[in-house]
Amino acid sequence: MDMPDIPSQSSLQQAFARLRDELQACVIGQPHLIECLLVALLADGHLLVEGAPGLAKTTAVKALAARIRADFHRVQFTPDLLPADLTGTDVFRPQSGSFEFERGPLFHNIVLADEINRAPAKVQSALLEAMAERQITVGRSTWQLPELFMVMATQNPIEQEGTFALPEAQLDRFLMHVTIGYPDAVAELAILRLAREQASQRVHPLAAPQALLSQADVFAARDAAMAVHMAPALEEYLTQLVLATRDAGRYGAELKRWIAWGGSPRATIALDRCARAKAWLSGRDYVLPEDVHAIVHEVLRHRVLLSYEAEAEGVRPDRVIDRLLDLVPLP
Repeated sequence: MDMPDIPSQSSLQQAFARLRDELQACVIGQPHLIECLLVALLADGHLLVEGAPGLAKTTAVKALAARIRADFHRVQFTPDLLPADLTGTDVFRPQSGSFEFERGPLFHNIVLADEINRAPAKVQSALLEAMAERQITVGRSTWQLPELFMVMATQNPIEQEGTFALPEAQLDRFLMHVTIGYPDAVAELAILRLAREQASQRVHPLAAPQALLSQADVFAARDAAMAVHMAPALEEYLTQLVLATRDAGRYGAELKRWIAWGGSPRATIALDRCARAKAWLSGRDYVLPEDVHAIVHEVLRHRVLLSYEAEAEGVRPDRVIDRLLDLVPLP
């Protein structure tokens, strides 16, 4: 049997560059979100995105799914959502007198969990198994999820009444926590003109485009990205960054007073994978300290738990991470 052609690394990098350009053309003013989506795709992880409504979060992830030939499904999380609404359930078929499993939205390749913190703990635990184990369990049966499986969850930072805070165990399953803001004046004007043009041509902004990459291309790109060289000194540096969150007293009383709990070894692994993916997207076969710095806030933001003193002083995780970058010496 003939094996499928494996594209070269240079052609894959060019394809991802075109993918980035197309996504930025239809999602104006959010280049950081686009970059993080591509890093998460290459690093085989999940994304937690926090931003106000109307900032093109849904548009971005749906546009990505369409361009890599991936099945997409959006789930609006609400307080009355049940685990079966995600996983699926056994349905009785009178014709055969037996139960048949009806698959839920988690069996798609890319799932948007919109306003994830509005669902209760039982629903979040069902999603946790899917994210961590790439499988779901219903009754006595366990079902494997697709090989290409990524969850992008969103949180609305404005309204917190009636929400259920994500437990630390689930937060740690997200590869990155991305925060996005409003576009600037130039981007806002470009968004207005694009929306006007689409309306005049009666084109839906999420109309399915021609796919640029197959799922096989994505898997090949993942292998190439994870093979990017990282010098031992740089490995030691990113390890020390994570260790500093656990033993902040080594770097001063201020950090020790701010940090209650540091990142787990999963943070070190995530930092390594994301830095390699970032370097590969930049067209290099080696990692620079700039690659680590470009994604360290997204990797550690949800893994560094602040003390009551820090919260009382209005200290945010990004400020703590900035301080760590200042204190932990570069190789």
